[in-house]
Amino acid sequence: MKFCKKYQEYMQGQEKKLPGVGFKKLKKILKKCRREDTHEVHDVRTCPDHCPVCDGSFFPALLKEMSAVVGFFNKRAQKLLELHLASGFRKYFFWFKGKLQGNHVGLIEEGKDLVTYALINAIAIRKILKKYDKIHYSTQGQAFKSQAQSMHIGILQSPWLCELMAFHINLRETKTKSRKAPALFEGCSLKINDGKPSLACELFDSVKLDVDLTCSICLDTVFDPVALTCGHIFCYMCACSAASVTIVDGLKAAEPKEKCPLCREARVYEGAVHLEELSMLLGRSCNEYWEQRLQTERVERVRQAKQHWESQCRAFMGV
Repeated sequence: MKFCKKYQEYMQGQEKKLPGVGFKKLKKILKKCRREDTHEVHDVRTCPDHCPVCDGSFFPALLKEMSAVVGFFNKRAQKLLELHLASGFRKYFFWFKGKLQGNHVGLIEEGKDLVTYALINAIAIRKILKKYDKIHYSTQGQAFKSQAQSMHIGILQSPWLCELMAFHINLRETKTKSRKAPALFEGCSLKINDGKPSLACELFDSVKLDVDLTCSICLDTVFDPVALTCGHIFCYMCACSAASVTIVDGLKAAEPKEKCPLCREARVYEGAVHLEELSMLLGRSCNEYWEQRLQTERVERVRQAKQHWESQCRAFMGV
């Protein structure tokens, strides 16, 4: 079965209408562009700058659809993980509102649906951009993909996808040891090579996802991991240091001019996501390292907190 038909069947089979990529519509746009270029040589230097079909229809439509897909996925994934991590009064509050339904098996199923939705749309985007480049003999499709990632609408770069992978492994290893439960995706695992962990996932249609879990600042396994809006993952304390803020003030206090240490993109700290599921997974899988790092970080946190309150007291006293 061709992917276009498979994609259409998947989207039509959902209980509710979900945001998606207009795969069939975009293919028709490209066919029209190809027909218009049949009797003339297509100058790759003028595309898409002087291609009325691409300028007016293809890229704007795809950009809007990608934004809707990523926005929907992030919102749903965040809500699911909030329900799973809820405890104490907050958990009972969700229960009272009727949001906590079923058990961990139901959570796995919902996570599976979300991941499938994200991945099949990622494949659809990849295929339609590849087709664009093939028709136009250009690399504009790949350039558009890079532009979309810089705009934070690349779904495979979403920190919530990483969290869902860790969420699945956590449930699989802690709550399903004694009984069989539905898997989220069988190929998902935490790999440790030479002491360096990474999240790996082999997905359908030859899509492979690898998430490096080494902090590029301290060059060690990420501790108390946080993902910036550009998608790069760092230790929380390392990210605070890079943003020139204390752990007391937090990343939201970072100046807009502060940049990601890897991609040098600005304004990436305020919307940073704390990866709590990933933190739990690493804490259990790298227990000895985690305990050592916990002791080191505790000393540093106490030192920074002491400095912060001393400076606050001096400022209050006018010293």
